[in-house]
Amino acid sequence: MIPTADSTYVDSQARSGVSWGAIFAGAAAAAALSLILVVLGAGLGFAASSPWANEGASAKALGISTIIWLLLTQILASGLGGYIAGRLRVKWANLHGDEVYFRDTAHGFLSWAVATLVAAMLIASTAGGLLNAGAQAGASAVGAAASMAPKGEPDSYFVDTLFRTDGPAAVGEDAANGVAARILAKAVAQDGALDPGDRAYLAQLVAQRTRLSQAEAEARVDQVFAQVQQVKVQAQQAADTAAKVAAWTALWTFVALLCGAFFASLAALMGGRRRDSVRWLETEGLEYSATARRTVQH
Repeated sequence: MIPTADSTYVDSQARSGVSWGAIFAGAAAAAALSLILVVLGAGLGFAASSPWANEGASAKALGISTIIWLLLTQILASGLGGYIAGRLRVKWANLHGDEVYFRDTAHGFLSWAVATLVAAMLIASTAGGLLNAGAQAGASAVGAAASMAPKGEPDSYFVDTLFRTDGPAAVGEDAANGVAARILAKAVAQDGALDPGDRAYLAQLVAQRTRLSQAEAEARVDQVFAQVQQVKVQAQQAADTAAKVAAWTALWTFVALLCGAFFASLAALMGGRRRDSVRWLETEGLEYSATARRTVQH
């Protein structure tokens, strides 16, 4: 049975407008290039950084370069995947130009979406591992700084106040250390100020065991408490810095993904236009052979 024009039109209408083979091919190319570029960027970052102070690139320079590299990775990988998806898609006949533009753009976007999902699983073991290592290092530093601050049970402080005396405290070394730790922990945990009564009692304990005068003991208490407060401020600053880094990383990742989606759609549109402008020599040869046979028969 020879297909008529009507049957060809109905077949083109029933055919799906999505070329999944082209989409998956573009997504595979984009995911592979993303992985290559991320590994390359990680290597360059390690080469530029140094574990020693005042050597290698600064943290700010590394952060800016990481953002730029992330943008370039998304643009290049998504553009490649979108172009391949648009170039390999099935040619649509009897369609309006606007519909062709939309389908090309949709193919590029779908290839970017599939590649993003695949790359999220692949890059999680590389870039995600590096980010987790950095976060763990920062958390360890904060934990180490926080561990330097004295700790104590809140109820123990009030129990200690029940047995305070104006004279020398008849307590052992371990008990005195515990009392001092609880006094400092209570001051740091609340408002960061040492109560005058706690300060005087703590200085009394120090003077009793160090042979210092009361004034000298109070000066030492003030000095140590200032160091404790400095440790607390450093821990808070480290936590704030980590939160800001996480926020900026999320925002720039969002921007990079948007750029990737845009360039994937644009590249797919270019690939589709190039696909439609290709001359099919095999088809022309068949038409020429059919025409020659008809001429010979007549």
